[in-house]
Parts: sequence; structure tokens; C-alpha cells
Amino acid sequence: MPELTKLTETACKKAPPNARLWDTEIKGFALFTGKTTKTFYFQKDVKGLTQRIKIGNYPLIDAFDARVAALELATEHATGVAAKKLTAKKTPTLEEALERYLARAKLRSEHNRGMVASQMKSHLKAWLKLPLDEITRSMCVEAHERISVVRSGKDVRGRPKQMGGQRAANHTLKTFRSVYNHALKTHELPVCPTIAIEWHPEEPPKTVIDDFDLWKKSVDALENDVHRAYYRFLLFTGLRRDEAMALRWDQVFDDHLHLPTTKNGRPFDLPLLDVHHAIIDPMRIYRSEFVFHGKRQALHLRRPAELPWSPHDHRRTFATVAEHDAGLSEGTVGHLLNHTPTSVTGRRYSATAYRHLIEPMKAVVGAFKQRDLL
Repeated sequence: MPELTKLTETACKKAPPNARLWDTEIKGFALFTGKTTKTFYFQKDVKGLTQRIKIGNYPLIDAFDARVAALELATEHATGVAAKKLTAKKTPTLEEALERYLARAKLRSEHNRGMVASQMKSHLKAWLKLPLDEITRSMCVEAHERISVVRSGKDVRGRPKQMGGQRAANHTLKTFRSVYNHALKTHELPVCPTIAIEWHPEEPPKTVIDDFDLWKKSVDALENDVHRAYYRFLLFTGLRRDEAMALRWDQVFDDHLHLPTTKNGRPFDLPLLDVHHAIIDPMRIYRSEFVFHGKRQALHLRRPAELPWSPHDHRRTFATVAEHDAGLSEGTVGHLLNHTPTSVTGRRYSATAYRHLIEPMKAVVGAFKQRDLL
């Protein structure tokens, strides 16, 4: 059945098989999908006859370039004169560049995708419809100064929330720089205007759990057993916040868990011990495909109850205990945390199977057990 939708990169990526999607803005522009292929077409009527022109196969040609080609064909059909190829050099708007950036092959994580989109739409909403070459250095400096001011606001649920700040300003404009430089690969643009910004100095947070008795009391006091299990699992594995929240049962095995995609773009296997299974096995009672199930329409846990320590504080605590209490080397701790190696050898040649990390994991868990945290 024909379906009307704007043929964006996201819509094309999610298009189901055996469908015909027609663009809502460019008449005659369509994406036809088969069992394994997706093809862009432009269709026009000439003297009562329908002519269909193939533009190309997705993703060999992406949605942005296919739209440009379809617009040329639509202009040619409407005027009878071949459109100039200048449209192919059209400077994308920030919104278009953002869409292409988020659809790139190397995506760090779904959480990263959401954060990038949220930063642009929250702090730089007025820029979204502007071509990138119209965003000036002075605009970047002004935006950086504006976002740096802490102000009161509300989150999506209408709850009070502190917004802005120096860290938010740096992250937002550096995200814009990443989107801009990604567009720079395929378009003639001036140097990124963020070059004029004087960045605020930033020290990475180093907060760790230093009172384990208080941590245990805080976790035990949580009313929701899923939330209790989530925080215990974070502390005993060092997983990232979203990696744990979205963990599926089909990724959990007797002696390890397998994450097919992670923040750094690589799959990751982490050893699991009996203590880990003791934490998560009671969650099977909920019969969810996710280890930490969510409520209502949420498929998995999304908003765990807050503790005095953030999820990343748990990860830093795991690393601190691993190095100082369990006596592991920095390199071994990095493997347990799935950090990207900094050396050429580490990035290109060294591979560590999860079986080689079983003994280090036992050492870390042993250090936690001495504190009687479960």
C-alpha cells in the first residue's frame, strides 16, 4: 500500500520490506522496498503515460542526495528545462546536516544519538532552518555565552530543572562542531565558526562512592526491586548507564554477557560470575526480553530512582576498586571497562577475550564482597 511520509534518512533506514513510500514534499519522489533492497524513484506523467526514473539504491545514495536529484527532476518536469546542477551543491541546513550526522554508519550509541539531537533542539533551535554557511562566528560566541548562564527550566515531564551552565555550553557547541565538520566532508563550507569560541576550562568529574555503608542503605531503601538490582549490577560490572538499562536476556550467557554495539562502536564481552547472576536472575520473574524491564510503554528501564551517586559514579567506583583494592593494572581495568586503547598496538593488534578477564573480574568482585554490599 502506498504511504505518504517525508523521505528522510531515518524514514528510509526504518522503511519496512515490500512497501512504497511517497514523499510528502516532492511530488513523484518515492522509495520502493523489496525483501532486501530499497530503491529511490522519480515518477512523472507525460501525455497520459507514467514514466518512472530510477535515482539509485539506498544506502549507496543517501536520502539527502536522492532528494536533491528528485528536486532536479521535478524542476525539469515542471519547467521543461533541465535544472542546473547547482542544487547538488546546495548548502544543507543545520537540521539536514544533523540528520545526516545521526544516520552515519559509525554511531556511538542510541543514547548518544538522543543527546546530540536534544542539545541541538534545546539550545540551538533557532539555527535548525539556517544553512550552515549562514551561521557565523559571532553567533557561536553569543550562543556559547548564552548557554553558559545557569537558569531554571522544566524537563519533559514539567518538573523543575536547572538548565545551561559552562559544561552544557561547551558540550552543545562542540556537538555543533562535530555536525558541521561532518557536513564539511561533502560540501564546500568555510572553517567551522566555533573556532572563535574561548572554551570554558573543564575538569572531568571524579566522584566515586566513598561511603559503601551509606550506598548499601540507600539501595536497600529503594522500593522498586528492579532499581535495586540495576544499581547493584552497575557497581559489580562497571557497565555504562545505558548498556545496563538496555541489556537483553539473549545477551546474557552463563559465563559472560555480549554487547553487539557499544559507545566506542565495538562489540564487547564481559565475564559474569555467580554473584552477577544472583543479582539479575530474580528479574526473570517479569518475563521481559530486557533484564531490567520498564513500566507502562517503556520496554526497558529508563528512569531509575535517583541516588546520591550517578550511574557513572558507580562505573568510576568499579575502576577505582579494581585498581587500588584488587591491584589490577590500568590496562586490565581499561579492558574490563571496554575503553578504547590509546596506543596503536592496543587499537589495531591487541585483542582480549573475556576468558582472560575472568580472574581480574573475580579480584574486583572479591574486593566488593569484603564490604558486604549484597
